[in-house]
Amino acid sequence: MSEINKSPAFWRSFPIFEEFDKDAIETLASLASHRKWAPGTVIFQRGDEGNYMIVVVSGRIKLSLITPQGRELLLRHIEAGALFGEMAVLDGHPRSADATAISATEGYVISKKAFMEFITHRPPAAEAIMRYLCTLVRDTTERLETIALYDLNARVARFFIATLKQIHGDDLPESANLRLMLSQSDIAGILGASRPKVNRAILALEESHAIKRSDGVITCHVERLQRIAEPEED
Repeated sequence: MSEINKSPAFWRSFPIFEEFDKDAIETLASLASHRKWAPGTVIFQRGDEGNYMIVVVSGRIKLSLITPQGRELLLRHIEAGALFGEMAVLDGHPRSADATAISATEGYVISKKAFMEFITHRPPAAEAIMRYLCTLVRDTTERLETIALYDLNARVARFFIATLKQIHGDDLPESANLRLMLSQSDIAGILGASRPKVNRAILALEESHAIKRSDGVITCHVERLQRIAEPEED
């Protein structure tokens, strides 16, 4: 087992595990198996049995759906420091999306059988996971609210703010730089819009001086983005 695998700080960096005590973390680490995936590897497909979760150490994985018309709908990208596949492990349902390695990726796999046995004998860990799942539901509700209730300019502004909060937390600086790994098509998939419309929304944010793009870096003026993200009602 690698040093990263042994590190309590590493395992507690994942929200689902952050409340685990020392003994629980040590046991959890012992359940993990190191894996590598080459670029383009289909890790699992929608409908597959959810018999493991994955902790990503390096690389990038996309979660997507293929529509009946053959169009790919990007759900999100999974990068280093993220965990995925836990929902199918916990609820017993099949995978809800396809997972594909975009770049060379390394991580740890924890099997459903081992993990369920682990939490069955540790009620505090099970309670911590319940709180984590409630947070996911709240996040999903906020995302659906964004798509349903806001125009596209506001949705793109909210996307930038949410991305900044992943880096800086809730206490955002007055100005901050972003270097996104996502294309405009990726952002369009996340926000439920077409790429041309997302492009126009980004241009509108530039014209409002809420953002500035230069050499792949997006400089964000946080206050202006927040005003666009939460427009006042007429």
